[in-house]
Amino acid sequence: MTVQTLTSNKELLSQQEKRESNARSYPRRIPLAISEAEGIHVTDMEGKKYYDCLAGAGTLALGHNHPAVVEAMEQVIRDKRPLHTLDLTTPVKEEFVNELFASLPEGFRDRAKVQFCGPTGGDAIEAALKLVKTATGRQSILTFQGGYHGATHGTMAISGNLGPKKKVGGLMPDTHFLPYPYTYRCPFGVGGEESHRISARYIENLLDDPESGILPPAAMIFETVQGEGGSIPAPIEWLQKMRRITEERGIPLIIDEVQTGIGRTGKLFSFEHAGIVPDVFVLSKAIGGSLPLSVVVYDKDLDCWEPGAHIGTFRGNQMAMAAGTATLKYIKENDLVQHADKMGQRLLQSLSGLQSEFPEIGDVRGRGLMIGAEMVDPSLPQSTSKSHPANPELASRIQQECFKRGLILEVGGRHGAVVRFLPPLIITGEQLDEVFSIFKEAVSASVVR
Repeated sequence: MTVQTLTSNKELLSQQEKRESNARSYPRRIPLAISEAEGIHVTDMEGKKYYDCLAGAGTLALGHNHPAVVEAMEQVIRDKRPLHTLDLTTPVKEEFVNELFASLPEGFRDRAKVQFCGPTGGDAIEAALKLVKTATGRQSILTFQGGYHGATHGTMAISGNLGPKKKVGGLMPDTHFLPYPYTYRCPFGVGGEESHRISARYIENLLDDPESGILPPAAMIFETVQGEGGSIPAPIEWLQKMRRITEERGIPLIIDEVQTGIGRTGKLFSFEHAGIVPDVFVLSKAIGGSLPLSVVVYDKDLDCWEPGAHIGTFRGNQMAMAAGTATLKYIKENDLVQHADKMGQRLLQSLSGLQSEFPEIGDVRGRGLMIGAEMVDPSLPQSTSKSHPANPELASRIQQECFKRGLILEVGGRHGAVVRFLPPLIITGEQLDEVFSIFKEAVSASVVR
């Protein structure tokens, strides 16, 4: 049987199961084969249309096959531009860099350097780690519980998720995990505003303690909103304190903008919410306009590595650069950053209202269009930080009930108990209300009392 003769979801999924690695993940929770895609919708092999609020894990800022992106890619082909150039430059590449640098915060763009990396965010994080270690001559990396930075040896080492690490030894040494300000499940057991203040005081004391056991670090790295960790936004005050703490001690600050960047959180770059600028930040996913691309942007004072210190065959993906330029321009020209903020607030308000009806929704949180609803078991006792135990089974049921009704959502966070919303930034208010309506029906169908 050839692929051309396969006409149903079941047939394609069966073929996929026979031939693809056991490491595949999304088809296990989202069992469909996509035939067509446009805007916020995907259509399966049997003609059923879904709202796609996974959007390539945040990659599809403008949704599927956006006209501006398609036109940019077609123009590359019409003009007979090279599709692959390693790190040789081209007009397409220079236009991308111009647009990227014009998007940087004022005061940083004149100090900025950019490194093109392999096609994944994980490769760019690896590059950022090598950059700061080279520049500082140090080895220790400060990272955070609940963080996610990739699936390579180095990025797994600095990510919180224990599952992938259990059978993979020899991960990058000198990695030190710090408490992230997860207000709902406070690592200090206090919750509320005091949670992030204790976190900041703890970290500052740790760095100043001559017997902390941690050598002067090469960098601190975190996401301003933990994505795979459960859509957990760090408080603005905490972000500002981390910048002050690292700056005062000469510690390069790396911010992972792989999922939060390019308008996702209601600012073009998520660190702008706090009015700070990191020494290094990493972009991937949306920066390629739906195609594979990743870059590291950093302060020129760190640019002391040797030629070839970080390479990658596909760091010259010209079509991704053209698509990325078109995406950046469209987002800025059409004010999608403010739109994402407005739509995010709208969804947060709707979800928060649903909590009064369903106490199984323990927490609703996020920033911009990066939102999570954490499912709990309200029949069990609360922790010291006033949170009920996580309920991953309920989150999974809700995901499946949403899928049945034509809505694709992902689950993540601690114990897989957080239902996550990552729609394209172009989602309209009417579409968002329909997404919420489907979610509400799914929760009602899933809750057992």
